[in-house]
Amino acid sequence: MSEESQVFKRQGFGTDVDLAPPFGLLIVDFVNGFADPAIFGGGNIASAIASTQPLLQHARHSGWPVAHSRIVFADDGADHNVFSRKVPGMLTLRENCHASAIVPELAPIAGELVVRKTVPSAFFGTMLAAWLTQHGVSTLLVAGCVTSGCVRASVVDAMSLGFTPLVLTDCVGDRAIGPHDASLFDMQQKYAMVMNSQAALALCSQAVSGN
Repeated sequence: MSEESQVFKRQGFGTDVDLAPPFGLLIVDFVNGFADPAIFGGGNIASAIASTQPLLQHARHSGWPVAHSRIVFADDGADHNVFSRKVPGMLTLRENCHASAIVPELAPIAGELVVRKTVPSAFFGTMLAAWLTQHGVSTLLVAGCVTSGCVRASVVDAMSLGFTPLVLTDCVGDRAIGPHDASLFDMQQKYAMVMNSQAALALCSQAVSGN
């Protein structure tokens, strides 16, 4: 165990929490622009998209509420904000822009919520929390990108709003691995349960069966 990990453990961080049903799935910003290394992608985002495909199939088969998020700015840039000032290219993500569309392999189906946002968190200024509450979600599985940005922001807000976030290490990606790893560590210590999708789905099945 690293010296940093020992400090967190000694101070009582990283405690496991129960994963109670009902479960829901949030897929953050897996859009064409973040799948393309020439635009906003790179790192391990492509592999995270691939790993999310069977996860999404499982969620649909299990009847879980599924929500997706996209970054979508107004065509005239009227909603230009601090986020787009820090990353001006975000303003190219508009409603009918190919880069802002969810990747075809994870395309939403009828009954799944699509949240449009102009800030990192999928919760801030959207109806996501109300929708998840309406569907009775207790534990929220989280996939998407980027781990150090919109995923982390969404996880912090999910926890703050009373959902138990479960971050799937193989289903989240970042354009750089250093921030990805650091953010997974940080979320595990403070805000969420963090594990790979295979382990997560096994625990979810155990929780549902009562074993």
